[in-house]
Amino acid sequence: MTGAGALAVAAALSLGVAPAAHAAPKPAPKPTSVQIIGKDIDGTLIVDPTDGTRLFDTLLAEVNWMATATPQTTAPKADKLGPKYTVTVMVKTAPQAVYELYPMAAGGPRAHRPAKQPVINKSITDGWFYGRLTMSETLRVSGVPLTAKPDVLPGGIGGGIGENLDTGDLDPVAGVNQFFGQMRRLLLLNGAVLVVIIFGLGGIAFLIRRKV
Repeated sequence: MTGAGALAVAAALSLGVAPAAHAAPKPAPKPTSVQIIGKDIDGTLIVDPTDGTRLFDTLLAEVNWMATATPQTTAPKADKLGPKYTVTVMVKTAPQAVYELYPMAAGGPRAHRPAKQPVINKSITDGWFYGRLTMSETLRVSGVPLTAKPDVLPGGIGGGIGENLDTGDLDPVAGVNQFFGQMRRLLLLNGAVLVVIIFGLGGIAFLIRRKV
């Protein structure tokens, strides 16, 4: 092969390889449902956005953070873990990730990320984590038969997690306006009480002066 021919072949190969080398990575598929199984659950509990976007997102948030997190603790003793709930994140009919949640573990909720995952990722290792304090209540409003713990979530029983909220309900400006409105009413009420006290003290002083 001549020198010119070799250069032409090299140029063609470089043009063919370059686009592949600079191709953008495919974004991770968005989860479409979450499956929960446990000894006290009849069959498989399935939660998806039709059950409420806020509930679905909150349930995902209980486990998604563990996907790339560094393990935080060692495996607790089996008799200290309490009931186990296996949570599987799904994309349509394909499982993407599996986590094991222990909301009633002694000392607070625990979570386990098995090294064996549906989607092969060599960087994933077996790991134990301290679960969020909201774990038991999030699972409960998702349908898991657990005792209610309304104190762990703001907004009353279940924190309204299972409700479909309008965007106005989450408007921070509206929340601030409501807060200042409540503060104004409180100040007016306190001012009225203060005026009554002042007039009361003035009346008592007047009566004392008349008697003296």
